[in-house]
Amino acid sequence: MADRRQHWESIYRNKATDQVGWFQPRAASSLRLIEESAGEEACIIDVGGGASVLVDDLLDADYRNLTVLDLAEPALAASRARLGAQASSVQWIAADITRAELPAARYDVWHDRAVFHFLTDPADRARYVAQVLKSVKPGGHVIVAAFGPGGPLQCSGLDVVRYAPDALHAEFGAAFRLLRHETEIHHTPSGQEQEFVYCYCVRT
Repeated sequence: MADRRQHWESIYRNKATDQVGWFQPRAASSLRLIEESAGEEACIIDVGGGASVLVDDLLDADYRNLTVLDLAEPALAASRARLGAQASSVQWIAADITRAELPAARYDVWHDRAVFHFLTDPADRARYVAQVLKSVKPGGHVIVAAFGPGGPLQCSGLDVVRYAPDALHAEFGAAFRLLRHETEIHHTPSGQEQEFVYCYCVRT
């Protein structure tokens, strides 16, 4: 885990946050799916949210019970600096999602764009799913976006797992009812195209 943390902290220390491959100037798909899932009082966790602007979009939409978790403290620090005084209304957690201590049945919405596909070890994926089962309320929504079949084989120097929509849902199992899936073509700051699959489920 220490090596994984060092890798991501090094990325954020050596690259501007708007130059990493997964950067979005606005997290439009994620925001739309969250707004479909829950009202402004919902407890939302953004896993791997780091320096993402999704938290800005959620605050602008009047969501207030927000948690952002990331392995890399420099990524969280970048978001806190960007948000200024608003940062104090967000809970920030620097932790590995497969080992973090999360509260039981706390979250109405679990959102993850671009973390799950880095979990190449089946044991890590099982720990991740166990975290979702523990911390998302029954009836809560789970939004996970990972590289699709046409996505890259590596990202930021690390191997990834690519998923067809059914395969991504299958990782979570029968405790999660699939509402729908979507495909998005992400344009990286360097001009490359990456296929993402969004899996939108409800915790039964």
